[in-house]
Amino acid sequence: MTRLPEVCAGAVADYATRYIGQIVTLEIDRPLGSVHPQYPDLRYDLNYGYVPDTVAPDGEEVDAYVLGVDTPLPTFTGRCVAVICRRDDDDDKLVVVPDGVSVSDEQIRAATRFSERDIASIIVR
Repeated sequence: MTRLPEVCAGAVADYATRYIGQIVTLEIDRPLGSVHPQYPDLRYDLNYGYVPDTVAPDGEEVDAYVLGVDTPLPTFTGRCVAVICRRDDDDDKLVVVPDGVSVSDEQIRAATRFSERDIASIIVR
């Protein structure tokens, strides 16, 4: 079981960290190159989606970034290698990659900077 840092302790983080190491299938609702529906200045530099039939503490599905794929996708199946655990809200993000691919914390930060740059968070593995 993943030991959670104090900032992510409790049920809020458990909903996301339980996916670490697991194969997950995602619905991609914001493919690479798309624009956020509410924030037109936010362009997605990677595929972003959710785990269907789940509910996160924010009332929406569990969200996920897809790293290691350079084309827009409608769905994706890969391995969750980390969770971006946000300090100030309950909308943590899975980091999912093609099975067998590894990414460093620095690569995760660089790939998600377009969306996470102003949000205090830690990467949990």
